[in-house]
Amino acid sequence: MDTLANLEKTIAARSNADPALSYVAQLNSRGIQIIARKLGEEAVETVVAALAGDRDELVGEAADVLFHLMVLLQAKDIPLADVMVELERREGVSGLDEKASRNPEE
Repeated sequence: MDTLANLEKTIAARSNADPALSYVAQLNSRGIQIIARKLGEEAVETVVAALAGDRDELVGEAADVLFHLMVLLQAKDIPLADVMVELERREGVSGLDEKASRNPEE
């Protein structure tokens, strides 16, 4: 968790930097839609890597997904701690039961 906490701090520190000097600032300057789209692209690349069976590529793409998710969370002013609280709330609950409680009609 220290790595993610440190990454969260770095992303926050760079979010309003000069976009010419920071990828995080560049993403933020382009807006939520671009950040969200980039997260989606990275998620698709992660799926492709998983299906291709290349472990190192999957690890790299998974890191990209986490990074871009954290950029999106920061841009929406959602601390990683809030996500962790939600995961803790779900701990010990069947995934099927948890999903049913959110979307009873599915």
